[in-house]
Amino acid sequence: MGILDQYEDVRENRPKSSHHIKGIVCDVKNCVHHDGDNYCTADRIAVGPSFATSCADTVCASFKARTL
Repeated sequence: MGILDQYEDVRENRPKSSHHIKGIVCDVKNCVHHDGDNYCTADRIAVGPSFATSCADTVCASFKARTL
């Protein structure tokens, strides 16, 4: 089991919605949750792992690549 497996439910492929998470800015345009205006439309986000000691150590476990 990988470190981020516990976040699998957050990474589901969901239909795009019109809401965005207030205060969250995202530059990852190839994520299914990116709304085109640098906002995240996921229901929630998960950032980890818990042992991170710097920004470079963290990942957005909510990321799901957009398929073409």
